[in-house]
Amino acid sequence: MDELKPEAFFDLQSCDCRDLFSGCDYVWQALGRISAYLEKNPTGNVAGVGTFCEPLPRTTVLWKGEVLREGFKLLGGDVTKGTFRVKIDGEETTEAVVLFAGAVLWDDRIRLGPGTVVEPGALIKGPAIIGSRTEIRQGAYLRGKCIVGNRCVVGHTTEMKSSIMLDGAKAGHFAYIGDSILGGGSNLGAGTKLANLKIIGDNIKIRMGSENIDTGLRKFGAILGDGVEIGCNAVTNPGTLLGKKAMVFPVTSVPGGYHKPNSLLRPGR
Repeated sequence: MDELKPEAFFDLQSCDCRDLFSGCDYVWQALGRISAYLEKNPTGNVAGVGTFCEPLPRTTVLWKGEVLREGFKLLGGDVTKGTFRVKIDGEETTEAVVLFAGAVLWDDRIRLGPGTVVEPGALIKGPAIIGSRTEIRQGAYLRGKCIVGNRCVVGHTTEMKSSIMLDGAKAGHFAYIGDSILGGGSNLGAGTKLANLKIIGDNIKIRMGSENIDTGLRKFGAILGDGVEIGCNAVTNPGTLLGKKAMVFPVTSVPGGYHKPNSLLRPGR
């Protein structure tokens, strides 16, 4: 079914992790490939930080393969717009990685791209790949097996596990992202929950016309196509697939299953 292929949900031409989707008949099959992808693609450029499983005692900058704990000045700016500046030895750059004091790196299987900022109180477990100019905000919790693209936001007290965020995806506040894929430029309003586990214990199935497709997954949250917008305090039920530019109104419980591109989903409908 072409409607359920990755290409129907995402523009993968410029996606750094497009190999993850290669040959998938169904878009959710990429979720089962995350571990192998992270094993194949080297994670880890934070070993030199040296402090793991506890808060960083001081703000640290990664720059040109070096770990700097002094000799820099944070000038600030908008991370996802690429304007967050750091001054190092008289040179201003937007390419340095900034780890604020109080951030926690659980292990060294974490790769952080240029210009990415990790705020105090964020906790990242490996394996994880986080792209460039991405903002990991205060209190964010990345529980491992996470692939986060460029110019993304993992927001305040947002929890993410075994999931993928493509370039420009944002989950700014109080979200849960479990076993899910967020397409490019998609956005989760405050309090959005992508539920990933059915109360009744069996595999999640997707209804397409008269066919009931067994995903083979016990845990499966949501697939959000490029440009999907979800309003505040909405919940997607396990096995939800939202086509490109679908819009979910606030405080909506989205039924599991496939929803076409440009769908409008309102409470009680």
